[in-house]
Amino acid sequence: MMLRLSLAVSLLFLAVACGDQIGDSCSLSTDCSSTGDRICDTNSPGGYCTIIGCDVGTCPDEAVCVRFFPVTSSNRPCDPATEDQGANACTADEVCTFSGTCAPRNSEVRFCMKTCGGDGDCRDDYECRTTELMKEHGGEPVPESGEATGSKTTRFCATAP
Repeated sequence: MMLRLSLAVSLLFLAVACGDQIGDSCSLSTDCSSTGDRICDTNSPGGYCTIIGCDVGTCPDEAVCVRFFPVTSSNRPCDPATEDQGANACTADEVCTFSGTCAPRNSEVRFCMKTCGGDGDCRDDYECRTTELMKEHGGEPVPESGEATGSKTTRFCATAP
C-alpha cells in the first residue's frame, strides 16, 4: 500500500513538473518549471509561462525570442528597412522598431513567446501576432545579428488588446 502511494505521488510530481511549455497558463513560476528556468508572467491573462532575457536561438522549440519596447520617448518616425543604411532617423541610443518609431535601446525587454500559425494556436485572450498586428500592438522577433529590424516575421501568441 505504501509503495503504491509513493509511486502515485512520484508520477503526479513528474506530470506536474514536465511538459509545461512557453505560453501555457500559470499562477506561479513553479507552474512553468520546477528547475527555475522559466517564469510565470502574471501580468498576462491567466499567466504566461516564458523566459525573460532570451536571444536568437535560446528559446525552446515551441517559441521565438520577441523584443518589446514598453517605453517610447519619441514619436519620431523611422523606416526599419533603411535605418542602418545611412537614413538614420533614430539617435545612436535608439532603435527603429518594427512599428516605424524610434525607441530607447535600454527600454528593450525580451521574452520567449509561443509561436503560432493562426489564432486557433493561441489561448483565449491571446492573438497570433501577424506582421500587421506586430506593427499595431507591439513586439517583434529579435533579428539575427546583421539582419534588419522586421526581417524576421515569425508569428507569436501575445495578449490581445
